[in-house]
Amino acid sequence: MDKKITTEQLIKAGLENRTAKNIVERVNKFLTLPALEAWENIQELILTPAFPFLLHKLLYKIVFSDYNLKSGPAPAWIPNKEYIKNTNIGLLMSELKINTYKEFHDWSCNNRTHFWKLIVKKLGIVFKKEYKELIDLSGGIESSLWFKGGSLNISDSCLDNSEKTPAIIYQQEDGSLKTMSHAELISLSNRVANGITNAGLKPGDAIAIDMPMTVESVAIYLAIIKAGCVVISIADSFAPEEIKKRLELGGAKAIFTQEYIIRAGKKLPLYEKVLKADAPKAIVLNSKHIKLRVKDCKWADFLSEDNTFTSVSCSPSSFINILFSSGTTGEPKAIPWTHSTPVKCAMDGYMHHNIRKGDIVAWPSNLGWMMGPWLIFAGLINRATIALYVGSPTSREFCRFVQDTRVTMLGVVPSLVRAWRNNESIKRLDWSCIKAFSSTGECSNSEDMLFLMSRAGYKPVIEYCGGTEIGGGHITGTVVLPSAPGTFSTPALGLDFVVLDEDGSKTDNGEIFLIPPSIGLSVELLNKDHHKIYFEGTPHH
Repeated sequence: MDKKITTEQLIKAGLENRTAKNIVERVNKFLTLPALEAWENIQELILTPAFPFLLHKLLYKIVFSDYNLKSGPAPAWIPNKEYIKNTNIGLLMSELKINTYKEFHDWSCNNRTHFWKLIVKKLGIVFKKEYKELIDLSGGIESSLWFKGGSLNISDSCLDNSEKTPAIIYQQEDGSLKTMSHAELISLSNRVANGITNAGLKPGDAIAIDMPMTVESVAIYLAIIKAGCVVISIADSFAPEEIKKRLELGGAKAIFTQEYIIRAGKKLPLYEKVLKADAPKAIVLNSKHIKLRVKDCKWADFLSEDNTFTSVSCSPSSFINILFSSGTTGEPKAIPWTHSTPVKCAMDGYMHHNIRKGDIVAWPSNLGWMMGPWLIFAGLINRATIALYVGSPTSREFCRFVQDTRVTMLGVVPSLVRAWRNNESIKRLDWSCIKAFSSTGECSNSEDMLFLMSRAGYKPVIEYCGGTEIGGGHITGTVVLPSAPGTFSTPALGLDFVVLDEDGSKTDNGEIFLIPPSIGLSVELLNKDHHKIYFEGTPHH
């Protein structure tokens, strides 16, 4: 097929007459090349974020107008050999003398013990007592126990007191940026952990957090785990009846919250909702303008002056966090995460998202949903800096925050990208520091994802799907494979699945069934029969 574009088409796509005339010959020269080579040249040598997205869309469509879809959807980003070689996956493949990603994924599933031992080593997971056996399946494959004979506190793997680099970079209410080092975050979380102990709370006790994603809520989250207690995650958007339901399901002994949250410049009451939920003892931040219940406590009064604390040694299967399904079809499932679950979060971040020391990772989320804890573990265990923005992520202010903090890995939900595209929030901003995007939570629109890639000079979007019961993803993209907008490219490493029809036969159009075991897969629910929910009636292969 003879591909050619006219100056008039370029002008209709939003270019000025002079610019269209300047690039039309160059574009047509590239269009004579095979599609992948043509696109690589056009997006590297001609297209920039300054050009209207209409032009990006037009050229992408023309380049791949006769692309053979048998080889997969048309990629908008293609990693070269040198790039692949220097990724976390590429380096490990070289170490193992494995040549292709497909071989590597197969190896990770067929040699799960070796794979996860390597991951634990690469991530630098800290054990108080070394495990004797990586996985114990004596209770059946549904009840796998990881790191048998060992003990740890996963908070120890998140922070390094010797690190002077920022653990968190965040925007304050006045708009200014501030950083918190590893040492400062350790100090604050230790003060909170001592406050928890001084309040008479004991290891195993459940403590809720109903707050936005702030430096304080991250410190509180880590402190609860340090103290051997269990976080109950509650989204700050929930109504009182939903808060109450989760407090009761988790058996909360206390709750951390704050007077209000800021949304679209408005102060929305939060402590007031917690009161209506008949919450237990509340520790309240930003409580200058409210009168607390007798049993409640101001944040400043709760914090201990002692900033030293030795984390509680725990079994790898001890709970660290109770998260919940949405509950849209009934009572939400209460899903426990253990001290081993964050290894899955960190592995997905390390391998599929290529997060490493020095990166800055932002993912607008909340501790009430799994991507909030995921961000903490995938960021901090990999020694990256977490970027936190308090406010609406649909705003231009958030997009400027991404620019100003020099974010290198940005997580999104597809509706967020759609909002940025519609309101032009990214226009004239510099997102060139971004190395990769990731998208989860909703079905992606390929055109919106092409728009997102184009705003950072064409970087991959890691489509990422999994769930709270998995601790991460089961199907994903990855930085060593081409990225086609809105398309998954691989099962997650260390985990595999089959697609089966109603008769239990393999098909390419049916239901996905995960093949256990894998670190991160839940083995129990607090309020439902885990076997009945996830395994009853499933085929055995």
